[in-house]
Amino acid sequence: MKLGIVGLPNVGKSTLFNAITNAGAQSANYPFCTIEPNVGMVAVPDERLDKLAEMYSPDKYTPAVIEFVDIAGLVKGASKGEGLGNKFLSHIREVDAIVHVVRCFENDDIIHVEGSVDPKRDIETINLELIFSDMEMVQRRLDKATKALKGDKKMQGEVDFLKRLMESLEQGIPARAVEPYDDTEKEVLNTTALLSLKPVIYACNMSEEDFIGGINTNTRYLAVKEIADSEGAETLPICASLESEIAGLEPEEKEMFLSDLGLELSGLDRLIKTCYSLLGLISYLTAGKPEVRAWTIVKGTKAPQAAGKIHTDFERGFIRAEVVSFDALMECGNMVAAKEKGLVRSEGKEYVMQDGDIVLFRFNV
Repeated sequence: MKLGIVGLPNVGKSTLFNAITNAGAQSANYPFCTIEPNVGMVAVPDERLDKLAEMYSPDKYTPAVIEFVDIAGLVKGASKGEGLGNKFLSHIREVDAIVHVVRCFENDDIIHVEGSVDPKRDIETINLELIFSDMEMVQRRLDKATKALKGDKKMQGEVDFLKRLMESLEQGIPARAVEPYDDTEKEVLNTTALLSLKPVIYACNMSEEDFIGGINTNTRYLAVKEIADSEGAETLPICASLESEIAGLEPEEKEMFLSDLGLELSGLDRLIKTCYSLLGLISYLTAGKPEVRAWTIVKGTKAPQAAGKIHTDFERGFIRAEVVSFDALMECGNMVAAKEKGLVRSEGKEYVMQDGDIVLFRFNV
């Protein structure tokens, strides 16, 4: 999973990126690596994997990972090449979802690029740049479909939908807020590769006082939440400066620090949880002495396709999946006891994988 962190200059975007990638390096039993100065890999925290590691003492421990990309600060006119506009937009094309950092804090020492703190205006600034870029793409697609319509009346549905989509974009409505009426429209939308179609998490960067004092009375946070709700996006209240403090702590210190603040999870953990929910992702696990590992799949994936995540041969030669739920294995204490109690099931090609399934795939090629 690849997440792009975007935002206007001086909203706390790079502070948050540095905090969460450093936290991922410090707290996870996984070698952190920086691919480029603005790219970091973070292990997905998973207590189930830790428990399996205690059970099997594996030679290798491999959690799921998320790649975070700190995308260059955007300015007005990016869609026309202003600032680092073209680079900014090309980087967004490559990510699975956008973490849009919105400034919701006052600080006279940190100048806002627009001269004042206004989350609604800032969101519109970035959304409009994505929408302007999308409008060019939709217009090209519409021109092509209109020409094709002359020889193929089946194209009428696509033409009608692209016109409706264009009208929405012209009104400043992102593509993710446009509901397809049927499967044809859904297919057209999903093959347009639009920037404003990307799933979005609005990370409301708040002051420590506002973050701890109660987010539901914070007018700036509520303004962002209203926008997010209207377009099917997620909202995540966060304090980048607090995350910076948490990032360098040892696990025990971190737990105490969070507890003192009345928090159960760090910003990184909450961000990952929100991303999984937004993208409809779950994890299944493989376990044994050689390795315990988490594999990320889309909710609803069937066993053969899940096996294909490990190796294409597993999917091609799929015979069956031997499955036990994580909770059942923990109750039994080991795999032998789970088998004796009949809790290890043999599942076929139509089995839909569940979050926390521990699986051994049988295959033959």
